Amino acid sequence: MQTADLPTPLDQQLQGINLIVFDGECVFCSAFFRFMLRADRAQKFHYATAQSPLGQALYAGLNLPLTDFETNLVITRGQIHQRLDAFAAAMAELPLPWRLARHCRLLPRRVKDAIYKPIARNRYRIFGRYDTCLIPDAILRGRFLS
Repeated sequence: MQTADLPTPLDQQLQGINLIVFDGECVFCSAFFRFMLRADRAQKFHYATAQSPLGQALYAGLNLPLTDFETNLVITRGQIHQRLDAFAAAMAELPLPWRLARHCRLLPRRVKDAIYKPIARNRYRIFGRYDTCLIPDAILRGRFLS
């Protein structure tokens, strides 16, 4: 799916932006966000939590649940990626050796879903949950979209 398939105001807001939308209450998802901050030295990505107004608008525009964020989203070059394909799209934008992980997108859908879905469904039980959504400090606020 492309951002052009979203409602016009949302598509316009996302023009030319690489974005990672993650569950700000999920310990595992927040760890991925922190990893991306370190690995994305070129600062190609902006971020939003699924709980933010932008995250909620994206999930609604994609007909995804607005309270259970089992699907992470990554937008690159106007293309919206979900689940393990989202991880692959994010890795493709990083330098080596991380870029090699982009090849997981080549796995058959059945295999990707078998890897992704059990982790997504059980992420709070396995990794934990924050009581409140992540609040970026002043330095990070510039990388967050709302």
